[in-house]
Amino acid sequence: MLQFTKMEGIGNDYVYMDGIHQKVPLNAEFIKQISDRHFGIGSDGLIVILESDVADFKMRMFNLDGSEGKMCGNGIRCFAKFVYDEHLTKKTTLKIETLSGIKTCELILKDGQVTDVRVDMGAPILKPQDIPVFYDGETMIHQPIEIEGKTYYGTAVSMGNPHFVIETDDLDFDLAAIGPYFEHAEIFPESVNTEFVKILDDTHVKMRVWERGSGETWACGTGACAVAYACYLNKKCQNKVDVELLGGHLQIEYRDGTIFMTGPARTTFRGYLQEENYE
Repeated sequence: MLQFTKMEGIGNDYVYMDGIHQKVPLNAEFIKQISDRHFGIGSDGLIVILESDVADFKMRMFNLDGSEGKMCGNGIRCFAKFVYDEHLTKKTTLKIETLSGIKTCELILKDGQVTDVRVDMGAPILKPQDIPVFYDGETMIHQPIEIEGKTYYGTAVSMGNPHFVIETDDLDFDLAAIGPYFEHAEIFPESVNTEFVKILDDTHVKMRVWERGSGETWACGTGACAVAYACYLNKKCQNKVDVELLGGHLQIEYRDGTIFMTGPARTTFRGYLQEENYE
């Protein structure tokens, strides 16, 4: 049997498995099966804890369609809580290896329990070829793209994964109807996460997100970072912003060229998989 833990960061939920002490299948079919909300555990994907040669631990994260992602802001907060709660470490400051580099996580404890995690998300990337996005300018800030006959103005940012941030006055629309067109637009060669943001004031914004490989999710940590930075670049917000997502709030701060994200991490339940059901 495979042991797992279900965790969520403001509604962005993943199945977590200790890949150090058990062998975890990493094939797309297995990931899709356990992520299914009717026939599996139900999640936005799978996150596996592994040993690292360059950091305290290594995180591999997979979307619910089985594709591997480079980074997940909500996922890494829960990852940090997992390794502390499961006594894999006694450290309260952790270095975690991801496909987008090594991230530093500071655990915030209350009565000995991890309630929140502050993550150094690193420097945002604006160079189009590094995001990547097919764009001739040095940066793509508040620039138009055409999706299904309609023009949208947005800002392209990478937080280790690609994002396109669009300001809007109205968040009440059918995101599922247009999200896939952004995700698979030719201008984004590795597809893209798309955020729609409404500015409430210069320290508070509200957003929805369509994540590549997962669809609309209740929260996206890297997306919240991209939104806060895009709003800052467009002079709509200060360098410290409360970002409101469907699942809750994240505090994002841009300081000294680096983005810091603070938010909750919560365990919902633990269990075991009958492996013969997921062959």
